[in-house]
Amino acid sequence: MKAVFKITVLLYLFFGIAVESQKISDSALMKKAGLEIYDNPDHTIEIGENLLKKDNDIKTSIDIYMLLSTANIAKRNFDESLKYILKAKELSEKTNNAKSQASVLISVAIQYQQMELFSKSLETLDEADHYLVKIPENATEKYIETARSYAIRGMIYKSQSNPEIALEKFWISIQNFEKVPVKKTTYSNMSVVYYNIGYCYLSLDLIDKAQQAFLQSVNYAQRNHAKSLEAFALKGISEVYKQKHKNQAALDLLLKAEELCKNTGDIILNEGIYKEMADNYLAMGKQDLYRVYNKKYLEMSFKRKQNELASINRVIDNHNKETAVKSKKLSSSYQYIRIISIVLASILISILLYFIVKIRRQNKTFQKEIQHIIRNS
Repeated sequence: MKAVFKITVLLYLFFGIAVESQKISDSALMKKAGLEIYDNPDHTIEIGENLLKKDNDIKTSIDIYMLLSTANIAKRNFDESLKYILKAKELSEKTNNAKSQASVLISVAIQYQQMELFSKSLETLDEADHYLVKIPENATEKYIETARSYAIRGMIYKSQSNPEIALEKFWISIQNFEKVPVKKTTYSNMSVVYYNIGYCYLSLDLIDKAQQAFLQSVNYAQRNHAKSLEAFALKGISEVYKQKHKNQAALDLLLKAEELCKNTGDIILNEGIYKEMADNYLAMGKQDLYRVYNKKYLEMSFKRKQNELASINRVIDNHNKETAVKSKKLSSSYQYIRIISIVLASILISILLYFIVKIRRQNKTFQKEIQHIIRNS
């Protein structure tokens, strides 16, 4: 997994706000938690866990689980994130709401994409497509979920070193986000997509286009006051400067990025920043500072890998659970088919026996008639 290509995926629906007298309502808390999901994920998790203790309906519970999952992705706690999103998926399967089911499945796909389980992610996106087509045309949710789906597909192609195909997916994602009436809900999402577009252009050696994409990413992050997303975008611009051998300018941006993300606990963001700082200090011949930041980079890299290993067991357990369910369904289907086959076979045999007996009786009748004719002739 390359830290340079990783970024928290905020492809998340914000919740409505309602205030009753002097008391902060649950919907207002959800709104607040959603806005803090990147810059203060621990507070988001605290709010979400408190809300879970209440008597919620299925839709609210799904929203809370998705909130907790996204906040844990922001912290790169994949095991906890996967736990919550699978609970959301389990609840969504009890509803007939296509919007909810599509949203949850795409969030599950995001989780798998973050863990580089690309085949599983694409399989889940294909499943989500079955629900997306059921959402009415021109519905805001359809634009948002379609944009999220294409963004994830783009990230997968980018990670597989297919920047041209990735760019096609990213631009479709941007086009759908731009159709959303309330633009503010898309700012963080668009920051993420433009960040990834920047890296696609970097891999194609289109440096100027990459810089423009990263600047767009900064712009959208600032509009939504998403400090960690701004930090990611600044890291991207620093890589442009590094390629232009403007190492000090790159370091200035990285130091600013480090300050912006100090409260987020984003392991991958810190890993990427420290690696870039180490590379720039090495290029400038500052060996002592290179060793300091290279050590920090290695520590973050080790911590990330430990988190990923912890989450693999949950993925395996969930895969085994899904396989068992599918096997049970297949077994039930087989039993059903077997019963139908036996019934049909019994009917056919009965009909066949009926005709055999009937023909034998007719033959005996014919024989008697023939014998009678012979005797009388």
